[in-house]
Amino acid sequence: MAQRFGGEFSPQGSSKPDSGQPPRTGQFSGATRTRAGGRVNLLFLAPFPLIWKAFVSSPVLMASYLVGFGILILAAWMTREGIKAEEAYAARKVARRPALPRKILASVFTGLGLGAVGFAGHGVVEAVIFAVLGGALHSMAFGLDPLKNKGMEGVDEHQTDRVARAVETAEGHLQAMFDAIKRAQDRQLEARVIQFQSVARNLFRSVENDPRDLTAARKYLGIYLQGARDATVKFADVYARSRDAKARADYEALLTDLEQNFAARTEKLLSNDAGDMTVEIEVLRERLQREGIRPE
Repeated sequence: MAQRFGGEFSPQGSSKPDSGQPPRTGQFSGATRTRAGGRVNLLFLAPFPLIWKAFVSSPVLMASYLVGFGILILAAWMTREGIKAEEAYAARKVARRPALPRKILASVFTGLGLGAVGFAGHGVVEAVIFAVLGGALHSMAFGLDPLKNKGMEGVDEHQTDRVARAVETAEGHLQAMFDAIKRAQDRQLEARVIQFQSVARNLFRSVENDPRDLTAARKYLGIYLQGARDATVKFADVYARSRDAKARADYEALLTDLEQNFAARTEKLLSNDAGDMTVEIEVLRERLQREGIRPE
């Protein structure tokens, strides 16, 4: 009989023979590679030569170089946070534009930082040139922040705004769950939490597609996720100290129950939406027939 490769501390690993059941799927369903890496990480590394330049210069020039270094590091951080906010915006069907245009501010800070370096190394004219070119090139490389709300056109803005706030709060609970479970230092448990996040986000997308579903799903987006977050925080603290097998089993059972309940609620909302669509089609057909319009 086939035996899965891995051990006690391997994600999804087991020392027992394979039972023949298919492995769980959907753990990373819908996941995409983040753009908050690569070029963004280079932005953090690029200013470091300024430190060497600063400490071989006069005190005034040293101050200018260090100010430029600090502003450029701030610009790199703002760029990374702006990309994360844009990815969260793109992942949702209903979303409000970011309250703080981080990438635009990052372009401004990049220009200011390069301007400070240009002033220290050359002069005022060079500083202006560096600032304008730096800000413009940063905007071309990383783009601008979303500047308008998404999914709120032509519908009840109040209702969609309520959905956007509810989903934003729910996403915060999911992130807090993942931050807490990382303290347990168990990759298999982290994978289980990620799998539950995927199931929960399917419910989020269903509510975003039809804001009328918010009333039926409000407890799931609020009370249930908040309870799951609190349970995860308490479990992580206990398990990190004691590695209690019973506590782990109870927590995994809780995640399983949550997945099943969230999946059932999502399926019910989708079936209700399909039923509403069928009723609307039948009503439209009756109206067309009353108008004397019948299909050939």
